[in-house]
Amino acid sequence: MQAQEQENAALPRTIALDGAQGEGGGQILRTSLALSVATGQPVAIENIRAGRAKPGLMRQHLACVNAAAEISGARVEGAELGAQSLRFAPGAVRAGAYQFTVASAGSCLLVLQTVLPPLLLAGAPSRVQLRGGTHNPMAPPFHFLERAFAPLVRRLGADLQLVLRRAGFYPAGGGEVEATIVPAAGLLQPFDLLERGEARERHAECLAPGLARHVPTRELETLGAALGWSGEQLRYGTARQDEGPGNALMATLVHANVTEVFTAFGEKTLSAEQVAHALVKEVRAFLQSEAAVGPHLADQLALLLALATWQSGQAAAFTCSEVTEHTRTNCAVIERFLPVRFAIASRRAASTVRVAPAG
Repeated sequence: MQAQEQENAALPRTIALDGAQGEGGGQILRTSLALSVATGQPVAIENIRAGRAKPGLMRQHLACVNAAAEISGARVEGAELGAQSLRFAPGAVRAGAYQFTVASAGSCLLVLQTVLPPLLLAGAPSRVQLRGGTHNPMAPPFHFLERAFAPLVRRLGADLQLVLRRAGFYPAGGGEVEATIVPAAGLLQPFDLLERGEARERHAECLAPGLARHVPTRELETLGAALGWSGEQLRYGTARQDEGPGNALMATLVHANVTEVFTAFGEKTLSAEQVAHALVKEVRAFLQSEAAVGPHLADQLALLLALATWQSGQAAAFTCSEVTEHTRTNCAVIERFLPVRFAIASRRAASTVRVAPAG
């Protein structure tokens, strides 16, 4: 009996999560899978994606579960379409060459979002080939990860290189991305990102494969007129016709300390002008703030800095234009796995998010 008690005490505790908490979406699943593998702690999730119109695991979420299991040799219960409960017990994370496919137009970059944090701690480089959607609403598009997110990974002392082999839009999918992940030589190093710095470049581009030329032209002209951008600032993105149909209008803002990328997606029910004005609204909201990053990059940065704070024992902070419920939920999940604590001070000009060792 005593030996059994000692054995049970040595086992890592299972972290129980309610997928209905906060914004109640797939980010709870992805962050918990990533940190479960990174820390070796089993996780049990109930009410998966309870806050969505179609709750439970969809194809892209199931691909995240399977990918996390593959890189860690995890034992999994409940990994099936529509499941709202999951049990996940990881082994040690293993660097290597992996191929992950979302068998739909679901975002393959959400799969990368799941496996990247533990592979950054794996001790050796990994190469990950991903297939599925690359430019999806409600998911980080390829160009956002390449231009805005990957440079922040490098500031930690690690490296992330991304190559777009083929774009994939809804509903066809079929995109291909290659990711090379190189862990830091030592510990991940946290940093402060409190100011965006001086503006160095601003441009918009439209990826519209399979659509008539007037569609991207109208989007770019409308955006340019609203923001005062013209000439070289308005660009037609490179995409092959057979990669469509698709429509992604992107604005890239390069500053001294950070690059931000905002994207609006075309739909059959939206005019080109409506797509452009939606993007203009996002860009203006960011530029009118004093923050270093926008709301989407804030989600990504919170997890990166938490990992670095956990490893190094040093605090970090960043400012963002908006602290969304998505970000607050992500921070709450991170705190369940890592001995860190977030402090959020919301202000109109710029909200500040700080992460520090617990206690």
